[in-house]
Amino acid sequence: MDFFKIFDAYSLRARIAPAFIAIAPALVAVLLLIPWKSFEVPKVIATGGGLILVFAISDFARWRGRNIELKVFAKLGGKPSVTMFRRNDPTIDDIIKDRFRSFLATKLGVCAPSLEAEQADQITADSFYEQCGVWLRQNTRDNKKFNLLFNENITYGFRRNLYSVKWLALALNLGVMTACLLVLWKNNWGFGSAFLTRIYIVFMVTIFQSIYILLSVRETAVLDAARAYGRELILACEAFLAVSLSPKESIASRKRRKSGLND
Repeated sequence: MDFFKIFDAYSLRARIAPAFIAIAPALVAVLLLIPWKSFEVPKVIATGGGLILVFAISDFARWRGRNIELKVFAKLGGKPSVTMFRRNDPTIDDIIKDRFRSFLATKLGVCAPSLEAEQADQITADSFYEQCGVWLRQNTRDNKKFNLLFNENITYGFRRNLYSVKWLALALNLGVMTACLLVLWKNNWGFGSAFLTRIYIVFMVTIFQSIYILLSVRETAVLDAARAYGRELILACEAFLAVSLSPKESIASRKRRKSGLND
């Protein structure tokens, strides 16, 4: 992990946030069950260890997320920014994609595949579409200008990385719940002290977080986010095309885009 970039918007929301969510019950347990009236060496070590654990899990999630990404793309039939460019994919209107193909072909200095060429050799056509995706990713790094694309990328990164640590999170939760139940059992399940009340709070937080992980952190959510990002990446071509058009042509172009998309 590049520690000089851990506080940029993407890293915080797509990498660090999933790690925090994954170990949230354990962090709550540390915060509630350790007395914080004074800072002693064990408490400092516990705090530092917790932060290191977050960064370690975020790095693990990023690594494992990239492996999961290959399986996600396989289920989609390929990388979304490639498959949606294909003529047999109805996500974006073919008239609009033809304009994008011509534009990107001039930027890449190659010929865009014709309908006949694509039907005869999809692999070669996909190679062109992959180059298009690379060019678009390299030229849409202005997060302010391409804010919607940036947010779709964050959403995909967040869902992919959180999904990659789903079972790790549930395993940690099982450990926290087991520890809480043992403490409560030994104390006859009572509310006899503030400490036991905090144990119940940790237990309930763990239960609710587990429900969220089980119901919301799913492969289908990752697939949906991958397609949303791929679609927006392709549509980013419109911003480059609009620069070379007159104001009247630019308005007409935006209207064609809105009317021609199949959501």
